[in-house]
Amino acid sequence: MKKSKRVIALLLVLCMALCFGLTACGGNDAGASAAASEASGDTAQTDMTTAPEIKGLTFESELERDYATQYNVFRYEGGYKYFHIVDGDDFLLVPEDGEVPEDLPEDVTVLQAPVENIYLAATAQMALFISMDGQDAIRMTSLKADGWTFDKPKELMEAGDIVFAGKYSEPDYEMLLDEGCQLAIESTMIYHTPEVQEMIEELGIPVLVDRSSYESNPLGRMEWIKFYAEMIGKEEEAKAFFDEQKTKIEGLEDFENTEKTVAFFYISTDGKAMVRKGTDYIPAMIEMAGARYIFKDFDDGSGKQTMPMSIEAFYDTAKEADYIVYNGSIDSSVKTLDDLKAKDPVIAEMKAVKEGNCWLAGGAMYQRTDIAGDMIMDFHTLFTSDDPEAELTYITKLK
Repeated sequence: MKKSKRVIALLLVLCMALCFGLTACGGNDAGASAAASEASGDTAQTDMTTAPEIKGLTFESELERDYATQYNVFRYEGGYKYFHIVDGDDFLLVPEDGEVPEDLPEDVTVLQAPVENIYLAATAQMALFISMDGQDAIRMTSLKADGWTFDKPKELMEAGDIVFAGKYSEPDYEMLLDEGCQLAIESTMIYHTPEVQEMIEELGIPVLVDRSSYESNPLGRMEWIKFYAEMIGKEEEAKAFFDEQKTKIEGLEDFENTEKTVAFFYISTDGKAMVRKGTDYIPAMIEMAGARYIFKDFDDGSGKQTMPMSIEAFYDTAKEADYIVYNGSIDSSVKTLDDLKAKDPVIAEMKAVKEGNCWLAGGAMYQRTDIAGDMIMDFHTLFTSDDPEAELTYITKLK
């Protein structure tokens, strides 16, 4: 019977794929709307301030958040939990052996505890699951073992505890069914392939779109560990870890900014300088660490968090920057100072290059969501130490 259901589901996916192929030129209103939302880049305050009234349930408490603005979690008696994501979906976690409340709104997705066999396509969250010892809840991911920039996911995949189930845009639907996937956690990249999300949902697998990248505060991005902890029963571990990271930067609250300027960027394959919007979490890290992000006022009007600049405009703005920090998590081709200079002749004329103040931030910037506090302290060391190279962990000097 189980095999029969799986075959039917896969046939349904095949039919849907054909339908999407035939209608692609006509577009998808829901997908277009979602993509527009993703592209806006606006960071909204939490838009649900009170717990929803659910028939048969009694509200108990709300999860406390220090920085995160893109979600709420409301707890009800008996172990029920309501998860709300700003501009996203709502989920109700029903405890093991619990009953789904009557008259639950159709737009609320039910998750049955324990939540396990997760397909994690929002790979930046892997570090958070590992940090709270919650990796057992993950069975599948959208990265192969050699795609990770830190060891633990590689070890889990080499041991067979976590398996590759296809890229976010091309998941292995049959594997999702065979492994009993209970939840697919996607990044907002899924908005570019709305048909994939719909296919997964047609298989009866809930899809949760993670919006941690919309947090303007780097600690808000990391605080999503509490969101997932409430889902998999790792609340105490998550709080302890988050508080430890938060404590690391408490001493910076009264630190007077050095007023040194920083150009954080990478060069795209078409020769554009790609810089972060001033409201992004990376410029926030730089400011918290004690320097000024030199592109903070640049806005191309696209609403995106990463924006292209012509190399001429880039040079005009950043030529006197005290520091260059190259975004090696996106462009891994830069390993040396000569590699950086080879991107465009004008780079050699920049003040930071002439003074040997060029640095590289590697893959940890994105995959290691768990090290926000450590990364801020690395930046702080870079801006304040006479010999930062010997003290840095996640930033290296370009020589």
